[in-house]
Amino acid sequence: MREKVAGDTAHARTTITETIAQIHPPSEDVRRTVEALLDEKTKPRGSLGRLEELVSRIAAIRGAVPPRHPRAALVVAAADHGVAAEGVSAYPQSVTAEMLANFDGGGAAACVLARDVGARLVVVDVGVIDPPVTGDIRCDVVDGVRGTSDMTIGPAMDPSTLAGLIARGIELADELAGDGIEIVALGDMGIANTTAAGALCAALLPADPAGVCGPGTGVDDVGVRRKVDVVRRSLAANGLDDLQSMREPLDTLASVGGLEISYLIGVILGAAACRIPVVLDGFVTGAAALAATRLAPPAVDSMIAATRSPEPGHNLVLDDLGLDPLFDLGIRLGEGSGAALALSLVNASTALLSDMATFDAAGVSRA
Repeated sequence: MREKVAGDTAHARTTITETIAQIHPPSEDVRRTVEALLDEKTKPRGSLGRLEELVSRIAAIRGAVPPRHPRAALVVAAADHGVAAEGVSAYPQSVTAEMLANFDGGGAAACVLARDVGARLVVVDVGVIDPPVTGDIRCDVVDGVRGTSDMTIGPAMDPSTLAGLIARGIELADELAGDGIEIVALGDMGIANTTAAGALCAALLPADPAGVCGPGTGVDDVGVRRKVDVVRRSLAANGLDDLQSMREPLDTLASVGGLEISYLIGVILGAAACRIPVVLDGFVTGAAALAATRLAPPAVDSMIAATRSPEPGHNLVLDDLGLDPLFDLGIRLGEGSGAALALSLVNASTALLSDMATFDAAGVSRA
């Protein structure tokens, strides 16, 4: 895997600014067109509930009536976190690299679910320490940074690394659009990333750390209290502990964000600019979505929330974004598992629009 260099930070920031300027509202005309098509199907109006809402939203984002089973990609970004040294996870940091190899072998839950719904799986190493040597994992490491710094001591990353990662995420979204991908689901992998997501959400919402931190990979009550303390110390170390004092989103991201979170922000912004719906997974991708809306508020109109994570901070994020998840199955794995599962509902909703008979065609009487 060849590591990439951020290059000119000014160029990366220009890419971000230009991409944000290209994000436009969904097409209400197309939404109404799809709603009218659904009303002609052999069913009482609105009787398919949120499946009708889902396909109408996809159409509005795309600006066109969606095809049966839109071409989908599941993007999973992986990176390590320096804050793992604070003992905030039930698993050792080496698991990030081990799971990267598991993804490469097709054995992770997200791999299974992506295959099941016919989605292309794109696994991206954006900062994993000692990654497996393979040619099948995309490498978008910027500035040679593998793992963030411990945010309890100071900033997690340099602003240049942050800007470079967001720009790389935008580039991937552009590539996927060029390849004909019509919907993108997001996933994450990185030991201690719920701690970074907790700190980021506490700063951006803002919220008390005790209200955003949960068990993550399965830590006990003592472990949750440790996470809360780590998040508090991280905010204080970076001058973010005054929750009434709002900082620039990019400054906050560099202080307490994650490499994979930063990259996913870029994917979200790039997809929104390309009129590609973005299916969010759980808490970590939710943190990326929250940050993306702080940079570009209209980006939220391109988002679809797949699942509700048991992490308490996820409810706060969903409320802030105004998104109602498609299901709540207690999924807290990450990896894009919930987002991949939601693609099955996407396929169902578009198949109904495409294949279901109309009243006139079936000779069925109307109400």
